[in-house]
Amino acid sequence: MADLIAQGQEPQQRWRRALPENEPLALGRSGAAWGVPWDPHVSRRHAELRFDGKTLAVARVAGSRNPIYFRGKAIDRFQVAAGEHFVIGGTSFTFSDQRMSLAADSPLPVQQQTFSSQYLKQVSFRNPDHRIEVLSRLAEVLGGASDDGELCIRLASMLLAGIPRADTAAIVAMESVADRAAGTRCRYDVLHWDQRLVTDRDFQPSGRLLEESLRQGQGVLHVWRGSSPPATQPFTARGNVDWAFCTPVPDAEAATDRGRWILYVAGRFHVELPALAGSSDPTDLREDMKFAELVAGSIGSLRQMRVLQRQRAVWSQFLSPVVLERLSYEDPDVVLAPREADVSVLFCDLRGFSMASERHADDLLELLNRVSKALGVMTRCILDHGGVIGDFQGDAAMGFWGWPLAQPEYVERTCRAALGIRRQFEAAALDSESHLAGFHVGIGIATGRAVAGKIGTVDQVKVTVFGPVVNLASRLEGMTKILRAPILLDEPTAVAVRRGVPRETARVRRLAVVRPYGLDTPLEVSELLPPVSEYPLLTDEHLDYCERALDAFVAGRWAEAYELLHLTPTEDQVTDFLTVYIAQHNRVPPPNWDGVINLSSK
Repeated sequence: MADLIAQGQEPQQRWRRALPENEPLALGRSGAAWGVPWDPHVSRRHAELRFDGKTLAVARVAGSRNPIYFRGKAIDRFQVAAGEHFVIGGTSFTFSDQRMSLAADSPLPVQQQTFSSQYLKQVSFRNPDHRIEVLSRLAEVLGGASDDGELCIRLASMLLAGIPRADTAAIVAMESVADRAAGTRCRYDVLHWDQRLVTDRDFQPSGRLLEESLRQGQGVLHVWRGSSPPATQPFTARGNVDWAFCTPVPDAEAATDRGRWILYVAGRFHVELPALAGSSDPTDLREDMKFAELVAGSIGSLRQMRVLQRQRAVWSQFLSPVVLERLSYEDPDVVLAPREADVSVLFCDLRGFSMASERHADDLLELLNRVSKALGVMTRCILDHGGVIGDFQGDAAMGFWGWPLAQPEYVERTCRAALGIRRQFEAAALDSESHLAGFHVGIGIATGRAVAGKIGTVDQVKVTVFGPVVNLASRLEGMTKILRAPILLDEPTAVAVRRGVPRETARVRRLAVVRPYGLDTPLEVSELLPPVSEYPLLTDEHLDYCERALDAFVAGRWAEAYELLHLTPTEDQVTDFLTVYIAQHNRVPPPNWDGVINLSSK
């Protein structure tokens, strides 16, 4: 694999990245993958790179502030061969063609030691300044990684910066897999590796060491050659290294489907260690292993947090924010267990879908997109006001309030959501280019006792609400077609709005007492209206006429009711329901009139 290695003036100013073939790359100071943000002499976009599989072509970008030096000369265009480097400012860029192969049959070490996390916690850094400086940047450096690939690149650089005697650092994903012939075997995937110095030797991590670390689940050290200078001692199969250790990343197996992460670090005893001056034993690697252990612990926490974030993102498609918030600190079985609660239920149905289906019969994907946008308006208004999405039924959505936590203002939240939906669809009706153009909605709201939580069968469940109040909200939504009112309320909801919701937020007018089709119990139906500042067509005086008209209608004084209804604006089609009913009966109540209108359909 061909790599480009960037090295600044400080050990931690470093990265090693694999070069993709025949893909243009931009090298500069920006925070992108091929950026060197530590060097002020590098322009935001300084050079263009392209690797053809053999050589690396480098071209300086016009306008970049400083020259590129290659083979001791400033040059704007050149070809780099394996092992060569070029320099911009204080950063060198080396083109490396080293290979990595796992040494599964490596010889036994002359020394093996195992270090638990608890033991390494008791080890003290004899010269802690350098280690602490590197660790202090851990959260910033690793937290800025956009994905696991970038995380591994930064992690290898930090290991080399924090362990001066290390020559090589790698991040390996390992897992045990069943094998019919061999029983259990290990599967390896070297996610990334980096080497302090570019050499002609390939990198060969020890499979024996990796397997031992995976088996024990803690840090393991292998030493292949002692600290005395090797006068005649030949190099072992470990090549140019004296030692290597592995440190598992805690809980990483829960954070990846590619196996558990293990940090692999290898190096030599005979190196200059200015950062660790004062160490009495050059073979004592406990401090290095402690540093790796601290890094591994931070990585484990970071990756576990990312898993939780991904899980939350997935669950957010199925659960409302108020439910997710409760699940973040309580047992899911307790939070989602079905229980009774006082709730307000909102049913919202899309109107105009049939007509849109005819117009878009030859483009169903566009129709689906428009319907999705419409449902999105409904769900966003429900969620923005603290509701829970209970169900989708074709082109209709159901939301409810009052669970999982009791909400004193749950009726007001429901009404605000309903008015928000109405507002957005009415605004879209004025814009022919809108995805919502041609669509209207009918909304029914009912309030009462219900069972909410995880409801379903042993095979499949969903978080929703169950009870007569749900059926009633659905019935009210259907009645909006008959009464020609966008939002209808049952009596408990209307009473709660009158008592607790300011008229600057919402208004209510009683429309009729009806007996829904197929039901025996009469139902007083009211309309939810925006405030007069938003809907000046109907003033508070007009609403008073309607209230008095309904009282007269129920009492059998139909002539009075008819006159009062005609005091409202002619554009108000909702009053037509009573005026037409009165006209159909020649303005005379039928015998045994009880004030209830029987509906002949849903």
